[in-house]
Amino acid sequence: MGDFSSEGLTLFSPYKMGRLNLSHRVVLAPLARCRAPNEIPQPAMIEYYSQRSTPGGLLITEATTLSDTSAGFPRVPGIYTDEQVKKWKKVVDAVHAKGAIIFCQLWHAGRASHQVYQPSGGSPISSTNNPISNRWKILLPDGSQETYAQPRRLETHEIPQIVEQYRHAALNAIRAGFDGIEIHAAHGYLIDQFLKDGINDRTDEYGGSLANRCEFLIQIVQAVVEAIGANRVAVRISPAIDFNDATDSDPIGLGLAVIDKLNQLQYNVGSKLAYLHVTQPRFFAQYNGGLAESDQDTDAQFMRTLREAYQGTFMASGGFTRELGMETVASGDADLVSYGRNFISNPDLVLRFKLNAPLNKYIRETFYTDDPVVGYTDYPFLDKESVKEDELSPFLF
Repeated sequence: MGDFSSEGLTLFSPYKMGRLNLSHRVVLAPLARCRAPNEIPQPAMIEYYSQRSTPGGLLITEATTLSDTSAGFPRVPGIYTDEQVKKWKKVVDAVHAKGAIIFCQLWHAGRASHQVYQPSGGSPISSTNNPISNRWKILLPDGSQETYAQPRRLETHEIPQIVEQYRHAALNAIRAGFDGIEIHAAHGYLIDQFLKDGINDRTDEYGGSLANRCEFLIQIVQAVVEAIGANRVAVRISPAIDFNDATDSDPIGLGLAVIDKLNQLQYNVGSKLAYLHVTQPRFFAQYNGGLAESDQDTDAQFMRTLREAYQGTFMASGGFTRELGMETVASGDADLVSYGRNFISNPDLVLRFKLNAPLNKYIRETFYTDDPVVGYTDYPFLDKESVKEDELSPFLF
């Protein structure tokens, strides 16, 4: 059972996350922005992340590759070479100069990829040989969309190599100055392809039972914890999300199994992870006309069950408004709430939330372009001349 007290808490209440002191609970969610050609972080990323930094605020980077087989999206940054580490350090230094905290999300797309993103046009790796269905399309570097590639099932003896890639990337993140890393085990990407029984059809020690399907994730977490310390490691999961055909016959059972494994790992190492980040089921409901009230209640109970089971900091994400975020923190259903699209179009989202000010509308068409300014760093801030000085503090940018 998580140890939490929510009486009188809001999104603007401070929070102690292990060794890190947060001044508020509004988190920048990981967001693919496609502004890193050749997987190299660019100068525009320095401005982008710096714009969204607040003193004591937490930022999570976009999905960041850990090897040359990891990508499944155009122009995503990596953190497996010295050049990438050097470029990321400039981003991290700018964020720290604003007094903010930043975690790097480590990502392997697995079968959610295409030959164009693979060395020598090879097949993407996965837990299975089965491809993602034609229901889903992948965005290619030229802006076109195609069906996903036929994957290649990882041989059992290859899996430790992938675990080592996560460990190496985590060490590189610390070299770059990041405050920690988030292991992306959600949304139908590689780790989720092992977790979900709708994908994982293995007959070795990584398939079949819930315990076996959790093994790949836990081996990665264990290796990274041993390399950089538990309080610098976070995990993101999405047990109930079917994105990229990532279905499971028992989402709550899967979520609780993962949490049980993470709780046991924390007990064994004598230290808590930085946080558990869970995408709530309603995240993708927006594409299907929204949720009925009964579904909203079911989703809230789903998240509450996971929150109560996890022994540590719990972060929720997926379709949150200011009001829903306030309610979630006040009810104790989450310690932190991460925001995505509204943070794209509102670099000063924390201040706007604090003042309950109107939000800029995001422009979806510019989410994944290669323009270093338009739709990236050109969204307007509030006119600070119209805001009282005491209202701005401590959220000055």
